[in-house]
Amino acid sequence: MVRSEHFQGLSLCAQRALWTGACLLVALTSGCAGTVHPTSNAVTQTPVAQTFGISGAVSPTTGASGAVITLSGAAAATATANSAGAYSFSGLPAGTYAVTPSNTGFTFNPTTQSATITTANITGMNFTATPQTGPTSSISGTITPTSGGSGATVLLTGPAAATATTNASGNYTFTGLPNGAYTVTPSESGFTFTPASKSVTLSSANQTGVNFTAAASTGQTHSVALTWTASTSTVSGYNIYRSTVNGSGYTKLNSSLVASLSYSDTTVQPGTTYFYVATAVDSGGDESTDSNQATAVIP
Repeated sequence: MVRSEHFQGLSLCAQRALWTGACLLVALTSGCAGTVHPTSNAVTQTPVAQTFGISGAVSPTTGASGAVITLSGAAAATATANSAGAYSFSGLPAGTYAVTPSNTGFTFNPTTQSATITTANITGMNFTATPQTGPTSSISGTITPTSGGSGATVLLTGPAAATATTNASGNYTFTGLPNGAYTVTPSESGFTFTPASKSVTLSSANQTGVNFTAAASTGQTHSVALTWTASTSTVSGYNIYRSTVNGSGYTKLNSSLVASLSYSDTTVQPGTTYFYVATAVDSGGDESTDSNQATAVIP
């Protein structure tokens, strides 16, 4: 089949998903859209997302060196403070984050800080470490079933802050904790937890049985909305192709030609990156070369 150059442009909006290019047009309140213009020889072009950084320091160095800094929110990551207590996170999309330090034998002030990235890096997210004094205790529990409990992240906030990852049986433990009131919060992509968090008060005794139940998320769905500009030639419709491999392996999604200038892909799966191209088809069945590629990352 002859493929001639009909297609003019493609834009992508990911509902509940992260758009990997710059947001040029607002298409949906839950996402964004951007227009991608193909070159005359249909060379694939992938837009580059704008990212930012968060940085700071922990002092003094006695409690700072080796401290683990946990980032949660629009993206999740951990960093280890260097010998001077400095830490940094890079490659972050705009959004709201929480920054939480932890180091065995130390408490931190503040225990956590909130940071909202809009159009610039955030610096000066600093913490002060203080050696723990007096008796220490532990908090432990289990997340069931193991399908949602194994490998889950558990966040501890209070007089001391820390994160833990559950083992294969869904068990977790926080040790070396001073007395005080704490909050324990589990999280894992694709699951909800009952209860969402638990309050625990330590008074010179270990607290066990701080348990949670995980359930696969069923209410949250994802879709990708594709739009494009009309061909300057007379065409009968358009085809939409998708792949999970960058630049190749495309499979046609539509069973019949798409007559409009938009298409919604409702068959996407969480945790998957998809690559899309479109073509135009004329009345003789001739199909254009592929448009440039658009990308959607499903959380």
